Amino acid sequence: MKVLAVTACPVGIAHTYMAAENLQKAGEEMGIDIKVETQGSIGVENPLTEQDIEEADAIIIAADKEVSKERFVGKKLIVTGVQEGIRKPKELIEQIQKGDVSVYRPELRDATDIKKDRKKKENPIYKHLMNGVSYMVPFIVVGGLLIAIALTLGGEQTPGGIVIPEDSIWKQIESLGGTAFMFMVPILAGFIAVSIADRPGLVPGMIGGFIAANGSFYGSEAGAGFIGGIIAGFLAGYVALAIKKIKVPKAVLPVMPIIFIPIIASVIVGLLFIFVIGAPVAQVFEALTAWLAGMQGASSILLALILGAMIAVDMGGPFNKVAFLFGSAMIAEGNYEIMGPIAVAICIPPIGMGLATMLNKRKYLDNEREAGKASFTMGLFGITEGAIPFAAQDPLRVIPSIVVGSMVGSVIAMIGSVGGRVAHGGPIVAVLGAVNNVVMFFIAAIVGVIVTAFMVNFLKKDLVGEPAVAVAGGGTLSETNGEVQDESAPEEVEEEVEMEEINKLTSITNVDLIETDLAGETRDDVIDELIEKFDASGILNSKEAFRQAILNRESQSTTGLGMNIAIPHGKSNTVKRPAVAFGIKRDGVDWKSLDGTEAKLIFMIAVPEESAGDAHLKILQMLSRKLMDEEFREQLLNVHSSEEAYKLLDTIS
Repeated sequence: MKVLAVTACPVGIAHTYMAAENLQKAGEEMGIDIKVETQGSIGVENPLTEQDIEEADAIIIAADKEVSKERFVGKKLIVTGVQEGIRKPKELIEQIQKGDVSVYRPELRDATDIKKDRKKKENPIYKHLMNGVSYMVPFIVVGGLLIAIALTLGGEQTPGGIVIPEDSIWKQIESLGGTAFMFMVPILAGFIAVSIADRPGLVPGMIGGFIAANGSFYGSEAGAGFIGGIIAGFLAGYVALAIKKIKVPKAVLPVMPIIFIPIIASVIVGLLFIFVIGAPVAQVFEALTAWLAGMQGASSILLALILGAMIAVDMGGPFNKVAFLFGSAMIAEGNYEIMGPIAVAICIPPIGMGLATMLNKRKYLDNEREAGKASFTMGLFGITEGAIPFAAQDPLRVIPSIVVGSMVGSVIAMIGSVGGRVAHGGPIVAVLGAVNNVVMFFIAAIVGVIVTAFMVNFLKKDLVGEPAVAVAGGGTLSETNGEVQDESAPEEVEEEVEMEEINKLTSITNVDLIETDLAGETRDDVIDELIEKFDASGILNSKEAFRQAILNRESQSTTGLGMNIAIPHGKSNTVKRPAVAFGIKRDGVDWKSLDGTEAKLIFMIAVPEESAGDAHLKILQMLSRKLMDEEFREQLLNVHSSEEAYKLLDTIS
């Protein structure tokens, strides 16, 4: 028999791994082939493969948070709490052996659940629009780059500007680029319609988009542009969708999506655009284009400020896409002065954040500095999303900084007449010759990047405290007047530990953080006693703030895990570095444990709010699993000194 299991708890630390360990042990003792996937704070580990699920006789989900069950359709499934996985692993497996398990069938969900799922879906209008944009972008990128390459390599300087000779191969490449641009609006409209009505919407959408872009149908020189394309796409989609809902004889159903729906919808959309919609939209678009083309002085600067802010504020989100789409449409109209500032603004957030991490390492953790390198590289290729990790972690400082930097760069580009001939951004487009006034492009980008980097570093605070230098046998080292002082008479000094290199529990604890005879009589007394250990070792800025973090976690659910174990933990800005304190309460203390036992082995975890990666969670995972070993627990309870306990904890790796 093969059994699979998934364990998870809301916090994703101790309970997750203790349940996994107990299920694994129970399976081995009962001669059952068992594999356990853990979904903890460090992510999914030991993931179940499709082959595992296919071969499994049953699955156990022992979790106190939502775990997706879609992959287990048609399999026997037990869903229970993580506590049952810790306390009753054998009973769960025996239930499977007895056949007392039902098969999971997702179609049995009630209407309430289905409505909740629907409410979670994104705004449909935005979804349909972005579907069209995603298919349109490759055409304008390819078209713009082909034209830029043709102008760069085959163009000749004339009094009227750069001209490509008619008999040159580069003229043909320029024509290929122009052809790609011709598809821009029809593709946009067609795939908006596909998102709404599926394949039956494609033909009427593209026909409507072509009519929108070609003003000759309704007496306009410029056409209705991308605005008309968006209208045509939505119109075609909803017309096709309405026709799909009409009840027709079964004999006609097979040909509805390939003949009747496209034909009828195309006629309706085409005639509406020719006689009703096209001319008014074209007039609006022509007026908008003329206004933009004629913007001078303060008005053009205002536009640049708005576009720069929109590009940076959500880094690839709706505001960013609207500004980008606007600039792309202006390229098709021959107005390159709009995409130029946008192309500059696109690269400033990721490059600016990358530069910031290089300029002041004291303000960034090691993993942030690594992310900064990746962000910098992404910015060179015009990928604004490179700044997202920094904005997600510290939005109040990062977002204003990247917005201001992008606005500054955008304004300089507008004043410097930087034009963008391709719908993309970053130094890559300048290197390929896809912008006018390359020197001003780089000046604008560099100034914007510097503004972002210096502003965010000004707003950010230095990281508080440096990791203590671990000492063999316990203790820490401190600096006094530039000299290293030994505070615990250690035998030898180990190298300073970087968080990414932690691979054992003793990397984040020492003898001074161990108490083998706790005096507290209540849970809160013991908590205070261990917090004093942290404070005495210089790990906390505020005992009170950290104590509140610990109690807040306890209020969610007890950290008394049973088997005489408690692992209280708190995450707070007052913590300078990840650390573990260990205490033994020999006669036990009531911790409201899962199995009713009193806590005797207490491990307290202190984690900074902006922790250096997941190293401390790896340690906690190993600790939780090691504590499932009854012999190890007995050895810990029998130690008589902090040094003995430290040596025993040093075996956890």
